[in-house]
Amino acid sequence: MASITPLKNFSRSRNAHALFILLLTLALFFFFSSSDTSPSVHSRLHAAPILAPRLASMNAADATLSFRDNITSCDIFDGEWAVDDSSPYPLYQPGSCPFLDDSFNCFKNGRQDSDYIRLRWKPHGCHIPRFDGRVMLERLRGKRVVFVGDSLNRNMWESLVCALREALADKSRVVEVSGRRKLRTRGFFSFLFRDYQCSIDFIKSPFLVQEWKISTKAGTRRETLRLDMIQGSLNKYNDADIIIYNTGHWWTHHKTYRGNNYFQEGNKVYSRLEVEDAYSRALRTWSHWVDSNINASRTKVCSSEVKPITNDTFLAEYPWMMSVLETVIEEMKTPVFYLNITKMTDYRKDGHPSIFRQAQGGQQLKQRMLQDCSHWCLPGVPDSWNELLYATLLMFQDSPI
Repeated sequence: MASITPLKNFSRSRNAHALFILLLTLALFFFFSSSDTSPSVHSRLHAAPILAPRLASMNAADATLSFRDNITSCDIFDGEWAVDDSSPYPLYQPGSCPFLDDSFNCFKNGRQDSDYIRLRWKPHGCHIPRFDGRVMLERLRGKRVVFVGDSLNRNMWESLVCALREALADKSRVVEVSGRRKLRTRGFFSFLFRDYQCSIDFIKSPFLVQEWKISTKAGTRRETLRLDMIQGSLNKYNDADIIIYNTGHWWTHHKTYRGNNYFQEGNKVYSRLEVEDAYSRALRTWSHWVDSNINASRTKVCSSEVKPITNDTFLAEYPWMMSVLETVIEEMKTPVFYLNITKMTDYRKDGHPSIFRQAQGGQQLKQRMLQDCSHWCLPGVPDSWNELLYATLLMFQDSPI
């Protein structure tokens, strides 16, 4: 049985080899809370989050040493956001990274304010080391990092690619291994950092389990979700060194959440199955696949959660998906490293693309009706997720990835 290991209880001897898993469930809880009686969704999206005093400067070496000395008594996920105008914030300048999807590129789409990219996460009780792309690339030399999930995980994947690219003197040394057409048709996209022989990949798998089609009595084809079958593409990366998973966003869609004649196991299609039950079954299918197919002696496992407000009054209750996830992880054989970034992200509704999900033009008024309150502007909040991922990797520096 695996244990859920929060960072503050990290045991280097026990979890020297663990698979990194990042499970982002952000969209579900935003959509559910958007109909409440608290201040309007749009006003909360662009209100400033609670801030700590400005961060005092600390050099990278001192911050890393302080972090390692205090990690056993510090919960890096309990903290507040602070203004940080020192270099290297943001990790890459708005408009500087050519690899961003337009829907995440709020600067390109006309967003003029910049306060949302001046904030850095400040844990209570310790300093986390500043992100250093060169150090991280050295840690990843010869390695393969794979993000698996939906567009929220793609948000974090693009953030990491851009942050690492910023560290290169010759930025032409990062190349696309597969083009965007392949991402659309095959659900796979990859960047290679040539000088480090390191690849950062994304595989589209919104449920982690297999989307399916069955024939009806009328001779038509109907979509179902096979809760008992892992998605086929997952077999393409079981040799990865770090795998970062995400699921949750698509579990909020109407046909999924209603659960009518959609969930399937074997030849049985359930006429009705609650989404909580279906989600639990899907995660157990995934966990059994991980236990059977991932070599824990070389691949790291970590679990994290995200749910996107402006103050503690509006923070949501602990999401049911997180409780399901924790129960499933407890049952796994594979050691799991647990990154709980739910609360820190919950403060940051100012970081959504909102109306800047696409370029503002003649249809501006109409586009204002099409707000993206699920994903995140880049640069922005996902950069902080990657900074915590970087800090976590440093904790493994005495053992190989």
